[in-house]
Amino acid sequence: MPQDLSIRVRNELYKKKMKHAELAEMLGISQPYLSDILNGKRTGPKAQEHVKHIRKILGI
Repeated sequence: MPQDLSIRVRNELYKKKMKHAELAEMLGISQPYLSDILNGKRTGPKAQEHVKHIRKILGI
C-alpha cells in the first residue's frame, strides 16, 4: 500500500472515530493482518482486495 494511502486511511479512521479493531472486524480480518496491509508488509492479490474494501468503507 502506498504510504500516502496508508496516511489517508489513518486520517479517515481518526475522523470517523473508528479504531483499527472496528475496521478489521468489518473486513473480517485480524488486527495484525490489517496492520501488515497498512504498513505495506502484505501486498498480494488478497491484500489488494482488502484495500479495495477499505477504500469503500472509508470513502477514499
